[in-house]
This record gives sequence, structure tokens and C-alpha cells, in this order.
Amino acid sequence: MPKPAGVGWGNPLLALRDVIAVMGSVSLHGVHHQFGGQVVLSDVSFEARSGETIGLVGPNGAGKSTLMRIVAGIITPDQGKISCTRGMRVGYLAQEPQLSPDRTLREEVATAFAHIDAWEQELHDVSDRIAQLPPGPEHDAQMRAYDRLHAQIEAAGGYRRNESIGEILSGLGFSIPDLDLPIRVLSGGQRCRAALAKLLLCDDDMLLLDEPTNHLDIDAVRWLERFLTSHRGGAVVVSHDRYLLDRIVQKIVEVDRCTLNNYPGNYSNYVAVKARSRLTQERQREKDAAYLRKERDFIAKHGAGQRSKEAKGRRTRLERRLADGEFVLEKPPAPPELQLAFAKMDPLDSTALRARGLAKSYDNKRLFADLNLQVESGTCCAITGPNGTGKTTLLRILNNLLEADDGEVSVHARATVGYYAQEAAPPVDKHSVLEALIAAHPTLSEQQARNVLAPFGFRGDFVFKTLCQLSGGEHSRLRLLMLLLETPNMLLLDEPTNHLDVTARESLEAALEEYPGTIITVSHDRYFLDRLADQLLVIRPNGHTVHAGNYSSYVEAQEQAREAAPRPTKPTRAPINEKPTAKEPAKPRATAAYDSHSLEEIETLVAEQEEHIASLNAQFASPEVYRNAEALTALRADLAEAQEKLTILESAWEERVEHH
Repeated sequence: MPKPAGVGWGNPLLALRDVIAVMGSVSLHGVHHQFGGQVVLSDVSFEARSGETIGLVGPNGAGKSTLMRIVAGIITPDQGKISCTRGMRVGYLAQEPQLSPDRTLREEVATAFAHIDAWEQELHDVSDRIAQLPPGPEHDAQMRAYDRLHAQIEAAGGYRRNESIGEILSGLGFSIPDLDLPIRVLSGGQRCRAALAKLLLCDDDMLLLDEPTNHLDIDAVRWLERFLTSHRGGAVVVSHDRYLLDRIVQKIVEVDRCTLNNYPGNYSNYVAVKARSRLTQERQREKDAAYLRKERDFIAKHGAGQRSKEAKGRRTRLERRLADGEFVLEKPPAPPELQLAFAKMDPLDSTALRARGLAKSYDNKRLFADLNLQVESGTCCAITGPNGTGKTTLLRILNNLLEADDGEVSVHARATVGYYAQEAAPPVDKHSVLEALIAAHPTLSEQQARNVLAPFGFRGDFVFKTLCQLSGGEHSRLRLLMLLLETPNMLLLDEPTNHLDVTARESLEAALEEYPGTIITVSHDRYFLDRLADQLLVIRPNGHTVHAGNYSSYVEAQEQAREAAPRPTKPTRAPINEKPTAKEPAKPRATAAYDSHSLEEIETLVAEQEEHIASLNAQFASPEVYRNAEALTALRADLAEAQEKLTILESAWEERVEHH
């Protein structure tokens, strides 16, 4: 198995890069693996091909991450064969990536281009040797080496790698000031996003992504979706984001009871096909059960009579067919369903909650202002938007846990509020999960308690695990379940689908669909938002929007509004520039030189500057430049100066559009 490698993403010479790319596959044959005597994978085969995106699904603990680590060559299976097309580069994103704590964010992700740095150093060394050699065979050989290295760097996108770094970090939600932060001060979520950025910059032929949407807000998930859709190689994605799986995958591979099941199409097709298969299997089981009863009755009735010979023959044939596995004997497994007694609550009438003129700021940063919201009884209002815009803060204000800077909140007089927070203090209780649930709800029998615990991942002997032994995710799942069992008539939920696998998410959604009370929830789960939301509150840094409908209808409305609104064509630029000072100039108002220019004149200057930059880029292919180290250095300086001027022009253009 080759070690993960890569070349730079965002290369302008796409045709040449596609020639270099390796098209092929990574496959497993007859793989068997176990941990601590417990079988995780049994005689499984798997293939991931270039140009194909596969979604890997299954319950938590089923073996998805183990399978990914085997495909990546990180662990060796107990049995079986792994094969990979020669030269194919495989990149792997772990759920808990390892990064250098002393590097800055910019430096860490730039290590994806370490091979290009080495090529450039070699290019300079070759250039120095050329300058010292007289004409002759050795000089010609060094010239050919120089040409080869230059072509490699250019084909790998080496001359625009800073732009690529900016584009990807910006897409994943990082800001310009973040670029110079040391890795050690980043949060766990930010480190995961940094590792994802680094992997995407490698542009490997096959991407193995284990929960890539963890710690991404809704905008970053949409950006990743677009990136993976345009990725020219293959990908295997482990994800609980069903919306993502619906939009990017061509095949679903399910890890189920140590085996793999393949389903063509996206996630929704997988759900439909599996449901039909389960129904067909159940009908066949009933048919086979009736046949077996009939045959056994005949054998029992005629075993000693005139038809004993026939009965003996039937018994022999039946035993042979049973041994060959011709009959469906077991009931097909069905995902556990969460059944809660919501009907016992006292539902509200009229408006459940109303907020008027809410405003909140932290450290002179405004989160939201003049926010108005009305939530009717029995409806679901979902709050979404990028990270850091105050969604959790708003939910705490609505629950009277935090005071707003301005405005007021009124809640129905008969509202009983159940609040689920993202984070909570770790439990110190030494009672088991099962004991804690029954103690909180003594009317539940042990079997009833097990039935409600199972959909949330607490099955078998796991229910005897003590609360203080639970991980953060397991504790969050139990807190959510306990809250739902209290059946308040208003639920305030902060990211309730975090820490839940797909089965648990669907079980929760089904339960909440039957919930007669009012729901206000913060969520980035687009599938969840589509299924439950009656209205959306979308909070962004520049304001907020209330939309009547679910997530898909909101996206459709936004697209229609963009198409209908006339606007000037904005010049294209990288979201984050190589030099932060170009976007935040040290000198006050670097755009002042263009105050007397009209919008049309600035647009003309932008177009001319873009043509100038394109001309400079084209000069990198000239032998007179790339064979001359001094000329190459001078050209790079000219290009940096031209890009800085373009940045100022674009800032002037934005200022003029705002006041036009």
C-alpha cells in the first residue's frame, strides 16, 4: 500500500494534471479482522475506484473506521489481501488527526506542498549549476533537468499554492487572522478542519474521509460538498450527514454484523431498497414458515402409518434443504424504534414564544440585533447558520439562562421547557445507565427501559456501564433521551443530532415528528432540518432571515432571489490572500487613490489588472525566464506586486458598489 502523498489542488493546467493522475482502484479481498477476540470484519471484499464516491454507513462500532484504516494501509488485517493500482496516491482523514502543535495553521497545511518546496530547491540548485557550466553535454543534461522540474512544479499548481491554501481554509470556515495562530491554541474542531484542509490540498487520487463533516458548520459542509463533487479522483466517505450522502455518492456500502452490503445509488435509494428487501425477506420467512409447518405436520402424522416411507423421504429432503440454507428462518433485523408517551403532555394553544428586538454582543462583536421571532404552538423552529453567529447564545436567551443586551422574550404561561445543551459536566454517578433511567422513570420495567435505550445506542451489556464511564458523546445521548422522556410541552434543543449515528438520528426524527409540543432547535443537520422544520431562522454575520419552510425550500428561495436580483459582475478572487496585509492594509484607506474613479472605470482597471496577471503567469513557461534564476525571482516579485494591486482595486470596487 503506498503512503499517502499528493500534489497541489487548484492547478490551472488541469489537462496536464489529469494526464499525471492515476486512475485505478483500491480493493480488499477476503479480509478478516478482530479486536480482543471480537470479530469486526468477516471475509469481506471491497473496491473503491477512481471517479466514484462511496458512502460507508452503519451503526457506531460496526467497524467503519476499522475498514477505512485497513484500506489506508494503517492497520494490517488478520487475513485477506489488499491491492492498489501502482502509483495511486491514497489520502486518509482520521477522526482524531495528528498535527504539529508548534506550527501555525498556515505552516501546517502548507506541508501538503513539501514535495513542491523540495522541487523548487532542486530547481534553484540546477539553475546554479547551469550558470557555472560551459556549453556541452553536461550543460544540456542540466537544462533538461531544469525543464522537467519546472514542468512538475507548474503541473502541480506550485506557483499558486498560496491561493489554494487560502481558498480551502476559507471554504472550511477559517478567517485571515486564524492563519497565523499556532496549532496548539486551536480547538479540537478547528484542528480537525485543519487536517481536512491539509488532506484536500494534497489532491490525492483516492480520498478516505472518516466523518469529514464533524465540526463543520452548514456553510462549510456545503463547500465540502461542492469540492467533493468536482474532485476528479475517487472517495470513500464515512458520514452521518445523510443530505451529503444523497448529493455526492454513487454507491452505499453498509457495514452490518461484520459483513458488507452494497447498494447502488445515493442514501435515499439505499433506505428505500433496504426497506423493500426487508419486506421481501419477511414475506419469504412467513411463506417458508408455513411450508415447514405443513411438512413437519405431515411427517409427524404419517411417520408410522401406511405413508411412512413417503414421510421418511420428506424428512430426508427437508433436512437436506435446511442444511443447505434454502429457507429464511430468522426475522430480518429492523432498526430499533423510539416510542415515547408524548400524548400525556399538556399542549399549548396559540403562540408558544415571541421575541422582540433582541440584540447581543460579546467583546464589541455584534452577534445579532433587532431580532424578532414568533413560534406558534406545535411547530418546529430551527435555528441555523455559520459557527460563531450566536445561535447557542440565542437559545440560552430564549430559555432565560442569559440576558440579552436589548429586547424581550415572552413565553406561553403554561409552557414547561425542556432544554438540551451541547455540553454538560461529566457525570460522577456510579449507577449504571439502566439503573439511572429506571430511577428517573420508575414506572418503566427493565424491558421497557431497554427498549427506549436501544435506539440511542445503549444495547446489550452496554446498559450496565456506569455513568462515570460514559464518553462525552454517550453521556450526551443519554441526556437527550432522559429529556425526551420527561415530555415537556416545549423543547429547546442545541445540536441534538451530534453524537448520534444515522439509525439514532432517524429514530429521534421519527419521535419528534409525533411530538405534539413546540420545538426550537439549533442544527447544522440539513436532513434533520428538511424533515422537521416549519420555519428557519438563519443567522449570519451580516444579519438574519426568518423563512417559512424547511431547509430545501430556503435554499430554493435564496437561489430564486439571487437570479432575480440584478447586480454588476464581481471580479473573481481568492477568499484569503497570500498576504493578509493586502486585505487589511497597514496604511489607512489604500483605496483612496480610486475615490475619483467611477464604478465603470474601476471595473475596467480590474479587468486590465487581471489580464496583466495572466500575462505574468504565462511568462513562467518561457525558457528565458525559468532557465534564469534572477529572471524567475524578478517575475515572482512582479506577480506579487500585481496581485496586491488587484486586491486594492477589488476593495475599491466593493466600496463603490456599496455606495452606488
